[in-house]
Amino acid sequence: MANRAARRAQARSNQKGIPSQYDQSNGRGRSGMIDEHALQERSRRLQNHESAEWKPSGGTDLDAVQVDQQQRNENPMHMPHSPRQWMRLISWVLIVAACIAFLVIMWLSSVPLWLVITISAVFAVGVLSLFFVGGSPHENPNLDDYGAAV
Repeated sequence: MANRAARRAQARSNQKGIPSQYDQSNGRGRSGMIDEHALQERSRRLQNHESAEWKPSGGTDLDAVQVDQQQRNENPMHMPHSPRQWMRLISWVLIVAACIAFLVIMWLSSVPLWLVITISAVFAVGVLSLFFVGGSPHENPNLDDYGAAV
């Protein structure tokens, strides 16, 4: 490109559309390119020993629908039934109470130092106790096999 205007026009045209490192078609049709998503899905199906090609079944899994309805009907709030769960509840109550106390003393003009230290200690005890009574990630029903939130 001999002149500056042509180089700038070429740079502007390169900025539009698919970045050049992904565009192997160079402006031609994209029919010969590999579809990465389809390739990954095929690899996943082969690892799960499913058939190589996916075909829609058109049906519903009745067991999954029934389990989904049961989960909706369950009460998500339940009373603690073990000492560990009671301690976890007490820890959260201490943390919330300390936070509310911090908000209250923040607006008071003269607060004794022992009160601030006491509230800070209650907050620290609540947070540190969660490390001991928190439980293991293996017991958490909201995590999948890889530790990701469900």
